Amino acid sequence: MSYIMMIIVAALILGVCLGALVLVPRDRNVQKVQLKANKPSKVYSKAEVSVHNKRTDCWIIIKNKVYDVSSYVDEHPGGDAILTHAGDDATEGFYGPQHGTRVFDVVEDFCIGDLRL
Repeated sequence: MSYIMMIIVAALILGVCLGALVLVPRDRNVQKVQLKANKPSKVYSKAEVSVHNKRTDCWIIIKNKVYDVSSYVDEHPGGDAILTHAGDDATEGFYGPQHGTRVFDVVEDFCIGDLRL
């Protein structure tokens, strides 16, 4: 009888371990991408974006997407250049030669929605 009990306990432990492997994500980036994909996108008008034109409240538009970069203004390597298009379309400046490819990944963290066309 104890032999059967040991097999049952071993099967239960093995089942719990396999279940944990399936339920626990291995790559946190995968989970982050899934959360972003499930986040509903808000739509803003150009007028709504235009009022966010200060150092402490800075939104920009890049390719019809709206980004709240308020928390990034002081860290911007180009200094106050980011404020040139605060509350406005910054697409042309964003795609200038001064930006490396890393900026394309970083900016996505600041995306808050789409521009209403």
